[in-house]
Amino acid sequence: MLTIGRDILGAIIAHARRDHPDEACGIVAGPIDADSPRRHVPMDNAERSSTFYRFDATEQLRVWRDMGDRDEGPVVIYHSHTATEAYPSRTDTSLAAEPRAHYLLVSTRNPHDTEVRSFRIVEGTVTEEPVRVVDASVDPAAVTTYMFGQSPAAVDYECSAG
Repeated sequence: MLTIGRDILGAIIAHARRDHPDEACGIVAGPIDADSPRRHVPMDNAERSSTFYRFDATEQLRVWRDMGDRDEGPVVIYHSHTATEAYPSRTDTSLAAEPRAHYLLVSTRNPHDTEVRSFRIVEGTVTEEPVRVVDASVDPAAVTTYMFGQSPAAVDYECSAG
C-alpha cells in the first residue's frame, strides 16, 4: 500500500493537469528503506509528448545525486496518461527500473475527474496497490483510500470508532 500525504498527492495532480496535454512526470523522494514519500520533485518530460515520458538526463542525474546527498531514494515515480486510464503501458512496464518504488499514475483524460492508481512493477510484473491518502492535521486512523481509479466523489473513508 502506498501511503502519501494529501498535499503531495495534490501537487502531483496539479502538475499533471498543468502539463496536459503532455504527460507530466516526477518523483517523490523519501528516506532510504523507509517507504515514506516526503519530498515532491516535479521533473521535465524531455519528450514533451502526450503518449510518452522520459526524464531529462541532466535533471535526472542532478535529482538522483541530490537524493544521494540527503540519504533518500525514489519512493514514488509518477507520470500522467493524457488519453488513457491510469494503468502502466507495456513501455512503462519495460522501463520500470526501481523495483522498490511505487509507480503512481494519474489520468487526465477527463477534465472533471482525476483517476489515481499506484502499482509495484518488478521484473515486468505489474501489481496494483491501494493508495492511502493521509493528512498530517488529521488523526492517522482517518484516511482516504483510492483504488481502481475512484474519483474524489466516490471515496471510501476508513475511520476508527471512538
